Amino acid sequence: MSSSTPGRDSRPDHAPAGRIDIHRQGHVATVTIANEGKRNALTVAMWDALRDAFTAFAADAALRCVVVRGQGTEGFAAGADIGEFATVRSTREQVTAFHEHTVLGALTAIHGCPVPVVALIQGACAGGGLEIASVCDLRIAGHGARLGIPIRTLGFSLALAEMQWLVRLAGPAVAAELLFEGRMLGAQEALAKGLLTRVVDDALAEQDALAAAERIAEGAPLATRAHKRLLRRLAADPSPATRAERLASYAFADTEDYRIGVRAFLDKTAPVFTGR
Repeated sequence: MSSSTPGRDSRPDHAPAGRIDIHRQGHVATVTIANEGKRNALTVAMWDALRDAFTAFAADAALRCVVVRGQGTEGFAAGADIGEFATVRSTREQVTAFHEHTVLGALTAIHGCPVPVVALIQGACAGGGLEIASVCDLRIAGHGARLGIPIRTLGFSLALAEMQWLVRLAGPAVAAELLFEGRMLGAQEALAKGLLTRVVDDALAEQDALAAAERIAEGAPLATRAHKRLLRRLAADPSPATRAERLASYAFADTEDYRIGVRAFLDKTAPVFTGR
């Protein structure tokens, strides 16, 4: 099952530019950022479509994993579509709306997705593209991927709300390097600095990311959602878990999936989880 949400150029005399494609196969959804000829740079309409897609995913009980990728291999997403700056980011009021509503809305929806989100990174992953990758749970890249936030010559700083996820992911020192120098990092350097989960041969990147999504989808879905929720809690708040939190985490014992998993292990068969 596939669907496409076109981006709309803010200038009425121009044809639609960019789109977000959604393909569903079983329990896995693939979201493709597509802006041909611009290494999948993001328009305002594309940011809005990402927010809408992930808002819908949050209500989908059958979903078990989402893969986010760019169209083709030239770019995951090469930041914002600069062609829109004059019409949608020329005043402080527009800039505030763009960051507080458009970008933050999309990033918050992706970050809040209750199932794991895997970023498949090929080619350029810059600016807003790296912001999207930073709110995903796993980041799998080909050797040819390049990551960075080269905005130092554009006259504006990275929005505070957007910076928070980059700092949480790789730490303030790496964020400082990216922002001050504006250097694009090769995949191996990005891996060493904590920006990536793993790096594979370019020819295998798509296969590896989709295989990871399938492994996730084959697991107990309620347990996977609980793992994501608990990992986010511990990452955001380093304080010890409260007794109430600990007791709540044992709710898996009431599920059908728990009984299915234990029985399959004892019977030496592959479990088929129901999500109940």
